[in-house]
Amino acid sequence: MKLKFNPNLDYQQDAIESTLSVFEGLSTAGEPYRKLGIGNTLSWDVDKLLANLHRVQEQNFIEKSAHLFEPGDDYPFPNFSVEMETGTGKTYVYLRSIFELHKRLGLRKFIIVVPSVAIREGVLSSLAMMKEHFRGIYNNAPFDHYVYSSKDLSKVRQFATANTLQIMVINIQAFQRDAGDVDNYDSLTPDEIKKLSVIHREQDRMSGVKPIEFIQDVQPVLIIDEPQSVDNTPKARRAVNHLKPLFALRYSATHRNPYNVVYQLGPVKAYDMKLVKQISVASIQFQSNVNQTYLRLSTIGYNGKAKTPSASVVIFEDTPNGTREKTVKLKQGTDLSDHTNRSGYQGYVVDEIYAEPGAEYVRFANNVILEPEQEKGGIHDDVLKAQIRQTVEEHFKKERNLQKQGLKVKVLSLFFIDKVANYRYYDEHGHVQKGKLARWFEEAYSELAASSLFSDLPKRNVEQVHNGYFAEVKKRGKVVELKDTSGTTASDAEVYELIMKHKERLLDESEPLRFIFSHSALKEGWDNPNVFQICTLREFGSEKERRQTLGRGLRLSVDANGDRVFDPQVNRLTVVASESFEEYAKNLQTEMEKDIGGGFKFGRVPVIAFAPLAINDIQTLGQEKSRHLWQALKAEGYLDAKGDLTARFQPDDMYFQLQVPPEYQPLENEIIDRLRSFMFAGRVQDARKRTAVSYNKRVELNPDFKALWDKISQKTRYSIRFDTQQLIDLASHKLQNMPVVKPVTLTIDHTQAKLTDAGFVSAAKSTLLP
Repeated sequence: MKLKFNPNLDYQQDAIESTLSVFEGLSTAGEPYRKLGIGNTLSWDVDKLLANLHRVQEQNFIEKSAHLFEPGDDYPFPNFSVEMETGTGKTYVYLRSIFELHKRLGLRKFIIVVPSVAIREGVLSSLAMMKEHFRGIYNNAPFDHYVYSSKDLSKVRQFATANTLQIMVINIQAFQRDAGDVDNYDSLTPDEIKKLSVIHREQDRMSGVKPIEFIQDVQPVLIIDEPQSVDNTPKARRAVNHLKPLFALRYSATHRNPYNVVYQLGPVKAYDMKLVKQISVASIQFQSNVNQTYLRLSTIGYNGKAKTPSASVVIFEDTPNGTREKTVKLKQGTDLSDHTNRSGYQGYVVDEIYAEPGAEYVRFANNVILEPEQEKGGIHDDVLKAQIRQTVEEHFKKERNLQKQGLKVKVLSLFFIDKVANYRYYDEHGHVQKGKLARWFEEAYSELAASSLFSDLPKRNVEQVHNGYFAEVKKRGKVVELKDTSGTTASDAEVYELIMKHKERLLDESEPLRFIFSHSALKEGWDNPNVFQICTLREFGSEKERRQTLGRGLRLSVDANGDRVFDPQVNRLTVVASESFEEYAKNLQTEMEKDIGGGFKFGRVPVIAFAPLAINDIQTLGQEKSRHLWQALKAEGYLDAKGDLTARFQPDDMYFQLQVPPEYQPLENEIIDRLRSFMFAGRVQDARKRTAVSYNKRVELNPDFKALWDKISQKTRYSIRFDTQQLIDLASHKLQNMPVVKPVTLTIDHTQAKLTDAGFVSAAKSTLLP
């Protein structure tokens, strides 16, 4: 099965043309033959580039850049940014842009700089899959692509000397290690030179030339993939400068520092255009049994530069509003009974905090040991079981629905786990053993596969439908251990390669694998269009983890022929999480706001929000008038200084009338609709419903108030007489007739979600009690 690529998608063409339009009218005259190779030739005129940039930004309703180079900019070469939401074909767009730049401007040397092994392997996989596609579009134009490797420097010479299109993929780590530590490489001693990266050392096999000099001599065009992770430090930016590029094109869904944006396809627009899957959240929640002594180890490790480890646990505490969870920070000797008013925590004195990565635990004086996210007195395992079962059920439902529609679309489900050993481990004899997650999965799969509801689905061997991708430890060529890794270690490289090689095979119906378990390998750089379920069997860690995991399944699905499926009813991604939809939505929104940066906030009206409003059939309001209108709305009190809507904007009030300058009055309804798109319940607080009360000393001095106070401020004593037997009888009767105390239950809420300018909100909700 081979994936097919549509060369005529409008939004991708818009992104490519927006990029190429920036270079219109620039001279390509010049001498391509250099001392060490054949270089790029393009004379960039600052004024011409800025004029082109402003024209593109005006057309695309993007806020105009004040300068081509911002004051204090680290780069002496132009940078241009393209923002495309995850799953919309960012990699395709920049690879296609490379071919267009080669075709139209004769540029032939390109370097794709990536932040990690995962993304590098993803780019290589895309180049391999799209090779024939690009040859078909560009009349079999010859090109080569390869990874920079210090072990094969012949590729660097080829990159410089070849007269055809050359695409080199390189990790930022390969050339940044000593980038910030050396001002003049020629002044180094022989011993200092030996410590440099290979790319900065003179090579006998390259006629005494440094590999970096071959690259510098041909002035490559840089394609920076995920720049927020590539040149996010001064040292990394100095490393990029060492390449001496002609210019750089930056591609990401989440630019932290957006240089000269030429195209924007943000998450809201991608969702509205149905370019990514719609999202549902299945929330598995439980009510804690407050009658038990409850502990959960939530964090453990070293804070900052601390030399001793610390940890934190969640325990119960009684409050006037009932039993509540409380987080307690732990250190050697911490006594939990000193941190709660509940009984049952006596003896829980911290005896040891062991923070070796992958083997962390806390031991108490009563010999109770807790590992990360492990509970005592809770139902954590029951929640995990319910999540696995719900994911398998959603998977079967999706397969059944597709079968009923006659669509041949393979369904994949993805699990993120906390510890590899919970899924698979090797015993002392070197034999593979199933962890609890694998056992629970097989139990749930076997039970649901036997259900009459799914009787028409193909029967498959349960042991062949699931597998995990984990870093391995080998001894004498034999795997003896599986490791928990961060996703950025050398051990992960083989895992990424394996996953990328299997990307198309996973989509083939003949491949039985349908359920993928991963610890860290699929966090970034990998996605598969037919992932329809994502289950997180762990706490969300980093502030970007919800969005990262969601991104693994946003891409539109493909059928058995490799053709893209555009039906919104098919393209629905279900996230199975152990938090409520409200919590998930709130945290996801916060992550997206931090990722997008630049002051972006859902529900906040940008100054150019009204630029696309149509004045007539051929003319829009434009950026300058949008700014003027925005200021007018702010002056009238509809917006605050940041652009957030105020309580004065009440479009549902029957007497509401928007006050705008006369020239904008014909657009009143359109302006209201645009403002309304940024509004959702709960975001705007009505200040009229809150009354400030100030102290009035005259009331205290009033004789009538003093007389009242003298009466009600006195202490009162009272006593009660009761019959003991009668009290016992009444209490006994009440106990016999009290409601049945039910065991702790799990609740499954299934929420259809939608993404708008106002935020990530609920569209429909249903509740199940398993």
